Amino acid sequence: MNIKINFKNQAFVRSYGNSILFVDEKFNISGLKKIISVSEYSYILDLLKNKDLEKKIITFDISSKRKIILVALKKNLTASAAENLGAKCYDLFKKLNKTEYIVNSNSALNGLKNFVGHFLHGIKLKSYLFEKYKTKKNKKTISISVIGKKTPSPKDQIKFKALEDGTFFTRDLVSEPGNVLHPDEYAKRINSLRKFGLKISIYDDKKLKKLGMNTLLGVGQGSVRGSYLVTMEWNGLKNKSKPLAFVGKGVCFDTGGISLKPAKFMEDMTYDMAGSAVVVGLMKSLALRKAKINAVGVVGLVENMPGGNAQRPGDIVKSYSGKTVEILNTDAEGRLVLADALTFTEEKFKPKFIVDLATLTGAIIVSLGSEYAGLFSNDDKLSQQLIESGEHVEEKVWRMPLNKNYDKLIDSKNADMQNINYVGGAGSTTAAQFLQRFILNKTPWAHLDIAGMAFSKYGGALNSGGATGYGVRLLNKLIEDHYE
Repeated sequence: MNIKINFKNQAFVRSYGNSILFVDEKFNISGLKKIISVSEYSYILDLLKNKDLEKKIITFDISSKRKIILVALKKNLTASAAENLGAKCYDLFKKLNKTEYIVNSNSALNGLKNFVGHFLHGIKLKSYLFEKYKTKKNKKTISISVIGKKTPSPKDQIKFKALEDGTFFTRDLVSEPGNVLHPDEYAKRINSLRKFGLKISIYDDKKLKKLGMNTLLGVGQGSVRGSYLVTMEWNGLKNKSKPLAFVGKGVCFDTGGISLKPAKFMEDMTYDMAGSAVVVGLMKSLALRKAKINAVGVVGLVENMPGGNAQRPGDIVKSYSGKTVEILNTDAEGRLVLADALTFTEEKFKPKFIVDLATLTGAIIVSLGSEYAGLFSNDDKLSQQLIESGEHVEEKVWRMPLNKNYDKLIDSKNADMQNINYVGGAGSTTAAQFLQRFILNKTPWAHLDIAGMAFSKYGGALNSGGATGYGVRLLNKLIEDHYE
């Protein structure tokens, strides 16, 4: 179901047609006297006596042609709570047979800055559907006209839309099947973002081999598809200040390689590139809203297949950093992709910080389920900023431990390190400890393990199931609040 939002310049006072109006949490409607007719006011006041006021949203049939939806607003409403109310309204739209609504912003007396913008943002985020491959698509369109004096400014409208477009682009990428979005196609789609002002550089197999990115190349060598490292640069500042860097794991399909995964649920491994999709969606969003920041996104794109040329357990490879890795399990491949990408990013761009995202371990789902991403970091300040930003947009992170005592679990007898901990336990931590070894110059760094957050089979507050786009809004909030 598509959502079309129109902002009316006129500051209309009275609402006609199907209206969405805002009241306080006790459903006090005295503030609506100037917005609805006297007869409607009396009618609603009478009906409220028998309504369940514990609900946040109540509907009234004024006539066969007019419906009024009352949305109750608590005091000290947060931006995320406003967005959740918008999402609940979208769920209501699906049950009703109306296709046109008016949001009267004059009724929004809540103190939250830009409440209406956040409310509409929630509607839009919840409306996402991936129906590209369905022959019968839901073509229903809900048209929302926003009137009154409290509509978002043109600048804020651009910001919200940029964030929606970036999040939806991430969801689209994660939702694509592996036979469509293989590394070759993925690199092309990223390259198309040049039109938004991003500087795109694509490193193919030949260039990667010359650079010595053997841990990344090793993961993809069993596939008939190419392997790539793609960089996206956004220069929103005229000065040459250090950029913020975001790095993503882009394993377009993960069979496990020679260490083959079980067949059950292997189809879900199309979303093993979700970390990279977050980075791509974020960079698109920054470009669309012309963010006043310098930023770079770096993604490693591979396909992990058990072909005749595939990497074997027991192989030893030399990374871009010069450190050697013994491959004990070819299904611990994401950390190998990120290892080369992290060192390359740090060396080439010399960023203020690096945040990497990856659907890295099943162990993080055992630890945190689908409520928090795992946060591992070498920097307390960056960690706290990520935690606060996550709370604001309800894309939460939970800090997990890193400690030199874990190093012994990934030390190898035959190389500098091994890619898994064979002793058992601390699977997410040892993976993060492995990544930390490729941050060579003490750059502030954070690793987000989003394995439990990237995809939801049952849906969430702001998504209807499937790819969530988790991370785009979190990192955008981090940038807005602390670096712009």
